[in-house]
Amino acid sequence: MPGTHAFGIRAFGVNIRVATTCLETHATLDRYIFPSLPRMNDPKMECGTEFPDVFVSVARVAGQLELLVDGVAVESGRDVIDLVPALVRVLDDAVIQRLNGLRAVHAGVVLWGGRALLLPGVTHAGKSSLVAELLRRGATYFSDEYALIDSDGRVHPYARTLLLRNGLPDQVPVLARECDASTGDAPAPVGLVLFLEYQPGGAWSIAKIPQSEALLALLRNTPHALSESPDLVQVFQRAVAGAACYAGNRGDAVDAAGHLWRLCGEPS
Repeated sequence: MPGTHAFGIRAFGVNIRVATTCLETHATLDRYIFPSLPRMNDPKMECGTEFPDVFVSVARVAGQLELLVDGVAVESGRDVIDLVPALVRVLDDAVIQRLNGLRAVHAGVVLWGGRALLLPGVTHAGKSSLVAELLRRGATYFSDEYALIDSDGRVHPYARTLLLRNGLPDQVPVLARECDASTGDAPAPVGLVLFLEYQPGGAWSIAKIPQSEALLALLRNTPHALSESPDLVQVFQRAVAGAACYAGNRGDAVDAAGHLWRLCGEPS
């Protein structure tokens, strides 16, 4: 198509092609779609002769920008930035459903001292705000939504754009570098697993739990599409085998991050 601006990404075995006729829209999508992954310069993909696993396009319809995934409209908005949260979630689903050799858990993940800190929890449980605060304190970014665990129990970075609310009803895309953080580029063993329930205005209160209890909690936070994987229990057993595991309550992200850093033996 004349005037089309396009790029490709290979995310965990999933080929994604992004195309738009607007250069500004192209720049925004390039900024926020799996920002740490390299862009593909495959002429066949750019020419459309090789069908990708996921095809993303943005078009202007009746004064609005419309986001289409595989030809189906999934979101519309006045500005392209308004489309990014929906696109991040759609690509999450596409990648997680096609994972090969990795198992996923709903969890925020950061790296500290060479080991991964897992914060399992369902969507809207406040994982992203706590991850962002830990990044501001020096942690390395792995994910704010999924921990990807290999057969040896190591966690791989799933460095999608963070989606933060910052007290607002709608999510806003934020890059790890905007939190002055780097992004992980290699798998790491699990050092700490914390199941924290957010209570507005609440106080920090946690207790150590056995690894067997942590294993069951990880299973409860596994996406439904992957919950029947035959080796799931063994993989999660390896993940928690060398980890300290806790459960409890927390208040706001700033307070919780301070307690977490002290738990890791670092000054807050």
